[in-house]
Order: sequence, then structure tokens, then C-alpha cells
Amino acid sequence: MNRGKIGITTTIPVEIVYAAGYVPVDLNNLFISDPDALTLVEEAEIAGYPRNTCAWIKGIYSIVLEHRDIRSVIAVTQGDCSNTHALMETLQLEGVQIIPFAYPFDRDRDLLKLQIEKLMSFFGVNYQQVDQARERLNKIRRKVWKLDQLSFSGNVISGWNNHYYQVNCSDFKGDPENFESELDIFLSGLEKAVLPKPGIRLGYAGVPPIMDDLYSYVEEKGARIVFNETQRQFTMPFETQDLVEQYRLYTYPYGIFYRLQDILQQIEKRKLDGLIHYAQGFCFRQIEDMIIRKKIDIPVLTLEGDKPNHLDARTQTRIDAFLEMISRSKANN
Repeated sequence: MNRGKIGITTTIPVEIVYAAGYVPVDLNNLFISDPDALTLVEEAEIAGYPRNTCAWIKGIYSIVLEHRDIRSVIAVTQGDCSNTHALMETLQLEGVQIIPFAYPFDRDRDLLKLQIEKLMSFFGVNYQQVDQARERLNKIRRKVWKLDQLSFSGNVISGWNNHYYQVNCSDFKGDPENFESELDIFLSGLEKAVLPKPGIRLGYAGVPPIMDDLYSYVEEKGARIVFNETQRQFTMPFETQDLVEQYRLYTYPYGIFYRLQDILQQIEKRKLDGLIHYAQGFCFRQIEDMIIRKKIDIPVLTLEGDKPNHLDARTQTRIDAFLEMISRSKANN
């Protein structure tokens, strides 16, 4: 039963939305996949959003107004963008129903359980219904875990495909069965998909990039991104039978030090040569870069993006220099 679409501003316990018969729509993915994504940002600025506001927030605002079939939005008020409060208010002004959800900063189980149960109460579902939806989604998640494993253990999956299938686990593209079929077709074709072995193995930390050609550019230069931190977290990459614990283990909404535990483990496991830390323009997470640089002992390149676009010449030059530095270091060791 399809009871309509529910927008989400970032990954939330999507099992609840599916259990209630609604279709969750990740507004970030809807915005960035729009052929006129840059125009959406500009429309928000014309409406009154300041230029020095995160482009993701502006894009979400405009995409909701464009898609009139999305009349309700679950907005994460703690554990994501600090501008979400203002986004909620401007959407409310346009008649959009706002459903708040918050991740406790300290990962407190009781507070998280309360938030999850409030969301369940709003949608009128119980744990049994939600667990049934969770079991259905976990079947797909496990296939994406396999894809991620192959991303660093074999030369068959590009950095873009690793990003694409993982980032879409935030909402399963609003159609889990169709997404699973797409995934199955992709996995079945991997036997013929041998790629050149990358000379440099990179990790990517931070929110997904707003530039659309980062992965392809890196691979043109003989490197490959074999770890996408946040996108991987969207797949809930851990086995647990408890819904609350699942969203406690999920690292993205919590502090940088908890995220770093996962990043450091994956650097070692995937034998990464370097890390790209992406910081969205005008985002508070830019400040976390100083912590990442102090705590990570492989080369780190910090990239900043603003509006949807291709890599500019300056950023390409910085990537080139970063890869050249790693290449010289590897040759000398």
C-alpha cells in the first residue's frame, strides 16, 4: 500500500516509514540528481536564502517546492546540518508538514529509543511491523555490503559505483524491490567488469560530494576511491537484531571522534594510501578538518565544494599534486 511520499533530510530509521506504507524520499539525492540542480540553488537564493548558506539546504528547499507530491518532511534537528531548523521553518511557511527527529549527540540509548518510538507513534506502527520492514531492507543491505567488500578486495567496482549503491541505501530509491533488482543486475555483471588495478588506493570522508566528476577524475589519474565513509554508513554496515542499537552504531550523526574510530579501522583494513576529506562550503563540519588532520597519519587532502558543478581547475590541480606526492612516497618506500 502506497500512502504517499515522505521527504527526509538525511538518513533516519527508514524502516518506520516503509512499515507505515509510505515512500521515503531522500531529498539530498532528489536534489543532486536533478538535471537543473544549480538552478534549484539559485531559486532558493532568489526566494531569500543567503548566498553563504550550504547549497544542500538551498537545494532541498527548492526541490520540495518543485515536487508538490511531497507534503511532509522528516527533518533531522540534531545530528546533521545546523541549518536544518531554518529549513524547517521556511518549508512550514510554504505549507509543508514538518516531522522532527533528533539523534542524541552522546549516542544515549534511552534518548534515541524515545525519538524512534515517537516517530513510530506518529506513523502508527509497532516494533513488529518495523522489524518486518527492517528484515526486508537488511536483505538488500547485505548485498551492498558485498559490493563494498569487492570495491577494495578486487578490481571490479569503480569508486562511483561504490558511492552510488551505498548512498541510495538512505531511502532505497523509494522502491526497495526495484532497487534490489538493479543491484542484482549490476552484481551479476561483475565477472566481465575487471578494471585496471589502481596505483593509489584512496578513502573519502565527509558528506557525499556536490561535484559530479570527482570519482571519474581520480580514476583518470590512476587512483581509485575504495572507501566512502558516510555513504557506507547509510548501508548500516553491522549485524544487530535491535533497531535502536542499529542507529546507535550508525556513525554519521554523532561526534567526529566516534566517526574517526570507523575511519581509522577502514584505513587499516583497506590499506589506503591517502584520504580525501570533503567539506561542504559554509558547513560547520569544515571545523572538524583540524581534528581529522591531527588524528589520521596518512596523507589527507581537504576539498571544499560549494554549488553543484564539475571540478574546477584549481581543485583538479590540487588533486594532481596530492596524487603525485603519494606516488613519490610509495616509490621511495
